[in-house]
Amino acid sequence: MIGREGMIGRVIGRDELPALAAGSRLFATGAAESSFHLAADWAEAVLDTPVLLPAATDLPPDSLCVAVTLVGSTTALGEQLPGGGEPARAVQALERRLGTRAGAIVALNLAAENALLSLITAATLGLPLVDGDGTGRVFPLVEQTTYTLGGISSTPLALAGPGGELVLIETAPDRVEETLRPVALSFGGWGLAACYPMRAADLARVLVPGTVSMLMAAGRPGAPRSAAAPYGVRRLCEGRIVAVESSSGHGADLAMPSVPSSIVVEESGGLGRRVRLEAHNEIVLALADGAAVAMAPDQICMISSDDGVVVDVDKARPGMRVEVLVLPAAPAWHTDEGRALGGLHAFGVPL
Repeated sequence: MIGREGMIGRVIGRDELPALAAGSRLFATGAAESSFHLAADWAEAVLDTPVLLPAATDLPPDSLCVAVTLVGSTTALGEQLPGGGEPARAVQALERRLGTRAGAIVALNLAAENALLSLITAATLGLPLVDGDGTGRVFPLVEQTTYTLGGISSTPLALAGPGGELVLIETAPDRVEETLRPVALSFGGWGLAACYPMRAADLARVLVPGTVSMLMAAGRPGAPRSAAAPYGVRRLCEGRIVAVESSSGHGADLAMPSVPSSIVVEESGGLGRRVRLEAHNEIVLALADGAAVAMAPDQICMISSDDGVVVDVDKARPGMRVEVLVLPAAPAWHTDEGRALGGLHAFGVPL
């Protein structure tokens, strides 16, 4: 257990919470309003004492760090309400399995509810929250992390459900997702996972650093959206959605729970291109007049030109005006191993 004395870094309290919450949504897809507001209210309720926000290198090298993430549906989180004990039950189950007390919490990723759930877990347990995360962007699968790329196993993994359920999972890395999803479904659609147990020295090696601080800075009034992107933002085009096509012949599966679809954007001004966005759970490929101009592992997202909110793939409709942005992924994703785990092939798109 890491004490608060001597810890380097800033803190997150109730005053900082609105900025973190706002920053966490700037590039996040799939956030449900009810579950996001529930998580924000939950975070405010448990932040009696501000949470320390150190860098991984500020922690004792052998300190146990535990990643947390929502597993399942964000919509279900807003419908099947948490009891409040899920963070403690998940982390403490992992501590019992490992025979070691956790010294810090770290986020799997920092998209919307996940950013708040990692803060809630740290506040509930009186632990610091490490300034960083395991993706630098958002991927749909638990194993799609820089932690995995750095050789850290996601298991043993403890999953706590809203009805008091608790399951400890130990399985091969390539079977984590197919094991987790049916369990989360049996819980009522969601669970909170404590996973990727690792030493702070290893976390410092595999972490995408500083991303919590970046979201807090980007979420402050007047801050540019680009402040939330660790590796910058590239504007692909702005225009109007003219077609949305779903591949109804292909159903969702446990590994990648989505239905493939295509969104066609007619560019306003410039070259007047037709930009086709191919999606499978998220946008993974952008083609401009047939030529590839962006692809996973970089993140591609649509921003509504009307209100600046991220447009989810399943909510895209003809006539909507959007700006298409590309967020370069962390360098680890642009290796052979990174492209295999988070590139087009990982989303079922032929290379």
